[in-house]
Amino acid sequence: MPAPVPAAPSTRTDGGSIAVVADDLIWGERLASLAREAGAATVRIRDADGVRRTLAGRDPRPLGAIVDLTARAYVPVDAIAALSDGGLPVLAVGQHDDRATRLRATAAGAGTVLAYGRVHAAGAATVGAWVADLLTAATAPDDAPEEAR
Repeated sequence: MPAPVPAAPSTRTDGGSIAVVADDLIWGERLASLAREAGAATVRIRDADGVRRTLAGRDPRPLGAIVDLTARAYVPVDAIAALSDGGLPVLAVGQHDDRATRLRATAAGAGTVLAYGRVHAAGAATVGAWVADLLTAATAPDDAPEEAR
């Protein structure tokens, strides 16, 4: 009997999925790839309706969201506010020279805001650590110390 074929990395995880909110196909795939490398499945969202649908009824809900701040198909700061208000941790990425937008993203609820250069230089480590923390918290037993949840 032949060995079973393993599932693609984006179809099953130990702990959950990460919503990747980006309207640019290539950049969105780059962000999704970083989340998958860290062990998470990904849910791609390309517009404001997708953000609303994710918050309204996705079961199970994503563990967190990565939001591209330069999108045109949605208002990035509004997407961050909706996701954060909906209880999702948010990591935002944007232009290094657009400090005002990065500050608005933080004010809207993004817990981490990275410049694109940081994602290009150390994305696997930086985004990977953020995703790994979410996966660890999601799979920690209820009686685990708070820092492990």
